[in-house]
Formats: sequence, structure tokens, C-alpha cells
Amino acid sequence: MNYLSGLITFMDLSYILNHLGEERELYFNAVSPPIIQSSNFASKTVADMRHTLQHEFEEPFYTRGYNPTIAILRKKLAALEGAEDALAVSSGSAACALAIMANVKAGDHAICVNKPYSWTNKLFNTLLKQYGVETTMIDGENPENFANAIKPNTKLIYLESPNSLTFELQDIEAVAKIAKAHNIVTIIDNSYCTPLYQKPIEMGIDITVHSGTKYLNGHSDIVAGVLCGSKEMITRIFASELMTYGSIISPNDAWLMIRGLRTLPIRLEKSNTSAAEVVEFLEKHPKVEKVLYPFSKSFPQYDLAKKQMKGCGGLFSILLKVDNIAQVETFCNSLERFLLACSWGGHESLLFPSCSLLSSQSYDNPYIKWNMIRFYVGLEEPEVLIADLQQALEKI
Repeated sequence: MNYLSGLITFMDLSYILNHLGEERELYFNAVSPPIIQSSNFASKTVADMRHTLQHEFEEPFYTRGYNPTIAILRKKLAALEGAEDALAVSSGSAACALAIMANVKAGDHAICVNKPYSWTNKLFNTLLKQYGVETTMIDGENPENFANAIKPNTKLIYLESPNSLTFELQDIEAVAKIAKAHNIVTIIDNSYCTPLYQKPIEMGIDITVHSGTKYLNGHSDIVAGVLCGSKEMITRIFASELMTYGSIISPNDAWLMIRGLRTLPIRLEKSNTSAAEVVEFLEKHPKVEKVLYPFSKSFPQYDLAKKQMKGCGGLFSILLKVDNIAQVETFCNSLERFLLACSWGGHESLLFPSCSLLSSQSYDNPYIKWNMIRFYVGLEEPEVLIADLQQALEKI
């Protein structure tokens, strides 16, 4: 088995999380890698400086480009996704934007699934329009919709499977085949599943992006993003978009994510199993109209979810069976073990009510219902969370 850098054909998960990239003999055999906080790195001679500048993707010159602590993280992220290389950047939004901007130019056409992450949606439908890039938004549940939307100038297909509110999936393998037949680059937001529960690159996707803020870090104390892909693709994005926009992660935040990755399998499995118990309770409760969760047998794409996902993690949504927003607010305000907050993937359980985004229940949005609440189940015991939900439901 070859654990050295390069194309990784097989590597056990525990090695990736605990040892890959950590050349301890270079830093006093410290078990935990150092935080190389320096912004720049000195050269002994002009010739050395010239060499480093020509190899800034893989050698330290200035932390906007390469940093040794961040390099350790990059190796682990790439190996987890089964990719040749990876970049760690300042946010999930930055990861999406860098990947997209690297693959379109004025006059190009892109295809994006309906209901992507809000800032991805704004990038496609507001900012890219200003630069002459056209986007077609489609229902991604049917692969034929992708084929039908392709134009001669289509350069990019963007997926988010599942999305992180209503959890629609795309048939990743089918879409990848369509894209490759037309020489179109594919990008997927894989934040919901993480590389542990879904492997898009193995299914033919070119680039995976993540909000590293979520499960990959897992402690709600940094904001970060991740891009994974081929060496050629990642090198190109590094040399152009990343270095130009400067969307870098700090060495300290990279170190925190390395620490978070150590426990990723344990945390993810705990959220996954606990959420399944909470979902089972909610599906049977008379004051819950509907539960949106890919591994529920009532979910419209249940078979596809079981085919291409190994688990769901802790994120799901419900629609309350209520008459007005006041009842939704009463329920949310009565919960004691769920924090009212955005994001997810950390140690704490959360809820995010859609009515916080809406001015009234007459707000006309086909995707976001006023009685929808997104939940994230963290590391608390499921029976404690269920008891909390029960007492809050009794108040409406």
C-alpha cells in the first residue's frame, strides 16, 4: 500500500485522518502539527527565491498561496474525496465561487439545479449575468432535464445533492455521463453528505466543493471552504482565481479543521443515528405535516438516496401542521435543547425556521413554506432531543 503523495488508489480512513501529510520528523516529532502562522517565508539566495516563485503551488513563499499547515489539510481533504488535490479557502461560498468562476467566461452558458445555496444562486443569477454568463435553472430530479438544457456554449453543470433545505437529489452518475459526452465541467456541493457518505468524484464529477464550516470542522468555531478535483484543475484554480481573489484560509483555521477531521467519522455517525430516531418520532406526531429527510421511506427520491448515499448526517426539515406563523414561533421559542441559529454540522443541535426569512405567511415562494423548520441534530442524546420536541409540540 502506497501512502505517499500522488494519485491515491486506496488509503484507509484512519490513516488519512491521523497521519497523512504529517511529516513529524520535520517538526520535532510533535504528534500534533504546528501552526505555521508566518505570512511569508525567506529564501537564502535569489536563485532559491526564483525557484520558489516558480513552484508556489507546492512550496512556501507567501501564505496567500502555500502554507505548510494548510498543505497538511489539503492532502487530507483530497484523500477523503478520492481526488488528486484540494484547496482550503475562506468559506463555502468562496469555494463555490472559485470553482464556478474558473470554468466560465463571457458568452458561456451554465446549468444549475433549482434551489441551490442562496449565495450560489446569487452568483449564477446576479453576478455572472453582469459578466455575460447565462444560466439556466432546472429541476435536477430528472437527468433528462440536464440534457435538454444543454446549448452549444454550455460549459458548466452545477449540482447540489442533496440541497440543504428540502433535500432534492440528482442522479449524480447519470448527470456526469451526460456532461462528459458534451465535454462539460461538473461541480457538486457535497456539504450535506461529506466525503464519508457520498463520493461524487468516483461517480464522474469533476469538482466537489464543501462548506468546511460544517461537518469537516465540526465545532462551530471557524468558517472555511473546500475544493477537490484533478491536479490540473486545482493547479489552474490556484494560479488564477485563488491567487487573484485572495480567498485564503488562515493557518490557525486550517489547524482547527485538521483537529476537527480527527473525529469526523464518530461525529457524523452520531448525528446520523440520532437524527434517524428524531425523524421517526416526528413522522408519527399529529402536529407534524411532513418530514423531509432523504432516508425516510416516504421521501420521493428514497431509492436514489440509498443508492448513492451511505448516510444522511443530522440535517432534515419539517412542515408543522399549524394555522399561522405565531404557532410556529411558539413552537420554536419553546425548544430548550435546540439553538436558534444558522449553519449546521457542529456539536450542538440547531433549528432554523423559514418564517424568520419571510415577512408574512402570504409570502409567495414555491420553495420555502412559512411553516417549514430545518433541524440539525448534533451530539446530544436523541431521547433528550425528542423529549424537548414533545414538550414544545404540546404548546401549539
